[in-house]
Amino acid sequence: MTSEPAGALPPDPNDPEPGAAEPSPLRRLKHAIFGRPRDLADSGLFHRLALIPFLAWVGLGADGLSSSSYGPEEAFRALGQHTYLALGLALVTAFTVLLISAAYSRLIEEFPTGGGGYVVATKLLGPSAGVISGSALLVDYVLTITTSLAAAGDALFSLLGPQWVPLKLPLECVLLVMLTGLNIRGVRESVIALLPIFLLFVVTHIIVIGGGIIAHVGHVPAVAAQVRTGYASGMSMLGAVGMTLLFVRAYSLGGGTYTGIEAVSNGLPIMREPKVRTGKRTMLYMATSLAFTAGGLIVCYLLWGVGPVDGKTMNAVLVERMVAGMPFGHLFLILTLFSEGALLLVAAQAGFIDGPRVLANMAVDSWVPHRFAALSERLTTQNGIVLMGIAALAALLYTGGQVSHLIVMYSINVFLTFSLSMFAMLKHWRAARGRAKRGRRMTLFTAGFLMCVTILGITVVEKFSEGGWVTIAVTAVLIGVCLWIRRHYRLSSAKIEELYRQLGDLPTTVKPGSAPPALDPKAPTAVMLVASYGGIGIHTLLNIFRAFPRHFKNVVFISVGVVDSGEFKGEHAVDELKARTSEMLARYVALTQGLGVAAASRMAVGTEVVETAEQLCLDVAREFPQSTFFAGKMIFQRETWYHGILHNETAFAIQKRLQWAGKTMVTMPVRVREG
Repeated sequence: MTSEPAGALPPDPNDPEPGAAEPSPLRRLKHAIFGRPRDLADSGLFHRLALIPFLAWVGLGADGLSSSSYGPEEAFRALGQHTYLALGLALVTAFTVLLISAAYSRLIEEFPTGGGGYVVATKLLGPSAGVISGSALLVDYVLTITTSLAAAGDALFSLLGPQWVPLKLPLECVLLVMLTGLNIRGVRESVIALLPIFLLFVVTHIIVIGGGIIAHVGHVPAVAAQVRTGYASGMSMLGAVGMTLLFVRAYSLGGGTYTGIEAVSNGLPIMREPKVRTGKRTMLYMATSLAFTAGGLIVCYLLWGVGPVDGKTMNAVLVERMVAGMPFGHLFLILTLFSEGALLLVAAQAGFIDGPRVLANMAVDSWVPHRFAALSERLTTQNGIVLMGIAALAALLYTGGQVSHLIVMYSINVFLTFSLSMFAMLKHWRAARGRAKRGRRMTLFTAGFLMCVTILGITVVEKFSEGGWVTIAVTAVLIGVCLWIRRHYRLSSAKIEELYRQLGDLPTTVKPGSAPPALDPKAPTAVMLVASYGGIGIHTLLNIFRAFPRHFKNVVFISVGVVDSGEFKGEHAVDELKARTSEMLARYVALTQGLGVAAASRMAVGTEVVETAEQLCLDVAREFPQSTFFAGKMIFQRETWYHGILHNETAFAIQKRLQWAGKTMVTMPVRVREG
């Protein structure tokens, strides 16, 4: 049985040359909005995309710095009338920032390829802890985006009257859509675009905190007397235990202050070499700026006697009092609150940068669909970015943009991840006998673990009925889904491995030492698309010979080296991917030549497998005019809706494109029986 060789008929002169057509209007619009594709052949591409410490501080550290817009306020509110404890609260808050940041700097040293809490928990505590940490991080980064946008809306609408409040939620939704599109365009571009906002925040808040403290230096004795009186009164009313519990509660409910610290360790893959030094310097910038801002604001609340006011943030109330009667004071108030709200938009970047990166790491480990590891032609994790945007929109609509509700949901998973990371590193250093600085590292991670567990426990107990249960429930459901997906992938892989074992060692028909069969470009050629060397590829090759006995004189194996988030981690990543792909193709060529058939291979590298494979196939068709294309496709005994999500439809997508170009492609089934 034979088939009419593809390419035997003359081409239609009215058809354009395949691959030479101009981009469609839709594609031109896509390039205008999101940017043109990156050139993977450019050896300096990664260097230009990577962030130096300052830009990393803007893109990732902004998440931590912006938390000073809501974290210190929540802690101060929790003190109630016992504001005399604010000075101690400011000191402990600043110390906690520095301690957790120091712990994560040590974590960066141990895990220089990045990954943050997910990688740490997986490597040091096992896959079960890893999927818990990863799921918590995914929910956390969705809430990073949502909380940042909601807090930005609060800051900006503090400048307006109550009649404008109904517009707050719609505006936040619009901003969310805009940020999603900006991040699809690229990380570096989005960071640079938001740099002026970040600098405005830093300058205005240095003036607010520095000026607020200096302007009240003369009131320090009176405030000190007030603190002593309040402390004595509190001791008589609450006792030492009661005051301690009150202080710890306020400290824990201000846990939103520390929520952005892990972003730097998660974002190491996008940093400039040497990554460890860049990451540690970025962490230093973030830690010092956050400790100064968070602690300084709490002190200013105390010195200026600031309290909650309906419809306004406490930062807005503080600045209003400071600039009252000053020339250009209202202008400074507008700039300060605008920068605060705008920085919170920058902070949402951490969710869009690190959330898809965690998702991609989990996709590589088969906890979530593999498609989330794919990069777009702009080298961004586009699928993950879109998913984070949709999930953040759902959370924003569910909570109505209420920051107090969101912070509770947000803090729980942050400190769950913190606690797992600290415990993992404590376990690691406890086992590292004989290593330098072991004692200091154990002390650091023990202190960090105790602080994080304390904040986590109190937040869950205090706020369980106020939204904490939602975070716990969503995270638990996500963990369950991840476990189910992983099980499905493992069962599917086991079936394919079983098929590979059944094939065994194939007999060769060529005598050892003899020259391999020569290619004949004019002869019928089977062009086979392969992704890896294994059961699917070998099974497909043998089925071609069975279905078309003695018809094809050549076999050309083609493969696209896919640059996904698991590959694009350094300047030499593309070269290493090319080498691995070439080695894989060489195994297929050797196998086919051993069966007495002429064979060769062709490859390309890209981020979008279908489009790159189409162009590669058309190039091969010009080289071998009588080509017929083949690809293997896993076919499940009981096809369900989720198979299309968990397993790509690459073979069918390429087949459709090649058929439109006038080429013949056959999809060979590889049957998989589940259960």
